[in-house]
Amino acid sequence: MDDEDELRERLAELLTEHRDLDDIIDKMLAHQPVDFIQMQRLKKRKLVLKDMIQKLESQLLPDIIA
Repeated sequence: MDDEDELRERLAELLTEHRDLDDIIDKMLAHQPVDFIQMQRLKKRKLVLKDMIQKLESQLLPDIIA
C-alpha cells in the first residue's frame, strides 16, 4: 500500500467518525436532559476531525500552479 492509499484510508476513517459524531450529537439533543459539557466535547472533537479531514484532502489534491 502506498502513501496515497494510506491517506485515503485515513480520510475515510475520519469522515466516518465525523458522521458518527453528528449522529451522536443529534441523539443527545433529542433526549432530555442534555449534557452540555459532553456536547461541547463532542463538538470540539468534530472540529478537530474537520481540520484533519481538510489537511488530508489538501495533501491528496495535486498542487496547481497558477
